[in-house]
Amino acid sequence: MKTRDKQTRQQLTILVLGFACVSAPISASPAPSAQADVSAVQAEINRIAAPVGGEIGLAAWRLDGRGPRVLVNADKSFPMASTFKIAVAGTLFAKINRGELALDQMLAVPPAAYVESEIIADALPHPGVSLSLHNLIDLMLTRSDNTATDVLAAAAGGPEAVSAWVRKQGVTGLRVDRDTAGILRDFYGLPKGTFSEALATARQADPKLDARGEHPNPAFDDDPRDHSPPTAMAELLTRIFTGQALSPQSTAALTAIMEHCHTSDKRLRAWLPEKTTVADKTGTLGGSVNDVGVITLPDNRGQFVIAVFIKKSDLPFEAREGVIASVGRAVYDFFLFAGAAKAE
Repeated sequence: MKTRDKQTRQQLTILVLGFACVSAPISASPAPSAQADVSAVQAEINRIAAPVGGEIGLAAWRLDGRGPRVLVNADKSFPMASTFKIAVAGTLFAKINRGELALDQMLAVPPAAYVESEIIADALPHPGVSLSLHNLIDLMLTRSDNTATDVLAAAAGGPEAVSAWVRKQGVTGLRVDRDTAGILRDFYGLPKGTFSEALATARQADPKLDARGEHPNPAFDDDPRDHSPPTAMAELLTRIFTGQALSPQSTAALTAIMEHCHTSDKRLRAWLPEKTTVADKTGTLGGSVNDVGVITLPDNRGQFVIAVFIKKSDLPFEAREGVIASVGRAVYDFFLFAGAAKAE
């Protein structure tokens, strides 16, 4: 994998240097040379993704709206996995804006709400847990904690309320139908009972249950619930990060949390220059490995939104992450060298 990654990076360097030589100033309607540039990077992304063995979807564009969009299977539907948690956070911050919730408000986290996760369920196994809304949102987005997510999804009004908030943003195609417990129950076919009880029972009956989570599940991949096209996710992120969805204070708070994501070091962040500012959220389940967010270019060149989804892939997990890292760097270099002139 390291040898292939090195070769890919060398090829990308040659490609983007070509972009730098031929790119023309970008207007609202891309010039022919700019369209040629975006066609070239889209072709390169397809080449990078070819070994993944499943399907890749990509939507990326500058937040200021200038220049062309980079789109690959951008209108196809993909399982969001944990990237849906961005929509949960947005719904909660909207309630905060209306005075219905507060970041310092304490929420009880009862054992019955526990969903297997690396923070709350593992580190705090005993009854008596309460955390602030702010801490729960942080855990949901930076650590992808499933228990925090389901407590917050309930506080947001449930999946229906989250989907309604997304639609209110004018975003169509992104649907939230279940909390994480519901998604995992359906993926693994868990029995009734609290999630912890159901998981323990299923593991006893099937010692290979956990390994199933690393491979595609055709029924899950083809189920339209909790899916989104890359364009819809990118549109939601654009609404949030340009301040159209939330108040300035809520936008700043949500951005600050997403900039400290701990689960994406081998995905979008992996091959970007050191100290690049990235605000993102990952998602992983079965054949799906995703990363979505906003990346800041250096030297006042602006920001771009990016949503990368992979589904139906049985490639080793690390290799799927490597594909996202390669795609992220290709898109970064495109917008840096050819996507637009330096912002004033």
